Amino acid sequence: MANNYFGITDTGKQRDNNEDAFIAQKTDDGNFIIACVIDGVGGYVGGEIAAEIARECILKDLAYVAGNVTPLLVNTFVNANQQIYNRKLQEKGLENMACVLTLAVIDLQNNQFYYAHVGDTRLYLLRDNSLIKISKDHSFVGFLEDSGRLTEEAAMDHPKRNEINKALGFAPNIAQDSDFVETGHSPFLPGDMLLVCSDGLTDLVDKKLIKNILTESGTLEDKGKKLINAANHKGGKDNVTVVLAQNDKAPRQQNATRPAVSVKAVTEVIEPKPQPKPVEEPAEVTVKPKNSQGTIFILAIMFVICLGGFIWQYWLNHQPKPEPAKAAIPAVKPKSAGEIKLQDTLSKLKGNTLVLSEADFKEPIILSDSIFIGKDSLYIKAKGKIVFKRDSTYNGPAIALSAKSKYVVLDSLAFDGFKVAVATHNDALVLKNVQFNNCATPVQTSYLFPDKKYISGRLFGGMFKIDSLPKAIKK
Repeated sequence: MANNYFGITDTGKQRDNNEDAFIAQKTDDGNFIIACVIDGVGGYVGGEIAAEIARECILKDLAYVAGNVTPLLVNTFVNANQQIYNRKLQEKGLENMACVLTLAVIDLQNNQFYYAHVGDTRLYLLRDNSLIKISKDHSFVGFLEDSGRLTEEAAMDHPKRNEINKALGFAPNIAQDSDFVETGHSPFLPGDMLLVCSDGLTDLVDKKLIKNILTESGTLEDKGKKLINAANHKGGKDNVTVVLAQNDKAPRQQNATRPAVSVKAVTEVIEPKPQPKPVEEPAEVTVKPKNSQGTIFILAIMFVICLGGFIWQYWLNHQPKPEPAKAAIPAVKPKSAGEIKLQDTLSKLKGNTLVLSEADFKEPIILSDSIFIGKDSLYIKAKGKIVFKRDSTYNGPAIALSAKSKYVVLDSLAFDGFKVAVATHNDALVLKNVQFNNCATPVQTSYLFPDKKYISGRLFGGMFKIDSLPKAIKK
């Protein structure tokens, strides 16, 4: 797996120092790739020091990765936060230093990645020419953009774009806030690419241009340098840092199998036409006259049978005919107002993020049919308590994903009483803080393979963390 990760940082066009740092390397045991971008804040010197403290802490704590990865990442952030905060107390002039960072740990052997995030650095996943933003900006403007209240262009030009509400070093004991560090994990399929970057890139270069650069031919180093150049070309107002990692295994393609057609040579065989046989003269047949009494007897029997049949048919025709039974037409139960509203919202959705607010759906959404998701990628996030409930006459899934869906995230939703809550295919589904109440089958997954091919491998299985208490909804 050589040359499948790369990192680069640049001071930019308007700064004298670089407060960014990055990690792009394997763990000491060689089993995982660490892709991390750290953006220091808090003064000319302080930002660099905070970023370097966080970098050293990550390299130390993640020298060997084993067991449950997500708690390990959170613990690393807690340690880095404490070290930055302690250094602030010890050294005058560093009282404002802090850093924001995004960390991804990639398990290529099992095609998975895990991430932890605080602040406004970003994590993107490129899959099948679709660029999906995974992390959420911990800022007011970032929240407006992620929830669809601000366009990307408006957010990039907003005067409060860089005002963050979370960073390592702001306060001690972040471990007491279980929601302080944003975490998650997802499949990392062959052909996928991860981009971790600082806001020096995303404040100046829009998502479309980033995707165009990442989908061009060339090495990861070529693409990383082009992203840096794109930010500097648009002013280079801040330090710019980019880390790329790719699953360079052969992509799984499920091409339609054409029916095999065998072409056979056709040889025309000309056979002699059969000659007509001579017509033979018919042999003379001698017919002996039958007994006339036997003939009269047979005719009499046939007459009696015909007469009886006529009388029977006459009797049937004059019997009273019963009224034909009318087929019962089942009454069509009208859909609930919440279901109609949800379907209408989905049909009008232009982006890839849908925020369901408790203010808009105060009652449980009663479903009498499946909510079908046909998008390649979609992020459905609940703001407040959003519950999907099965209609008493409905036995299908609450949500059904298309076979073409590649990345669908359900965040902070609840399902109640369904025989199948979510029906999905392959590794498209990602769950974050989802609750299943009285659901016989919470998730039903179908794996699709090409016809008449030899399949080898192992179903890795869902890697889900189960909590007894819900996590607070991220703002």
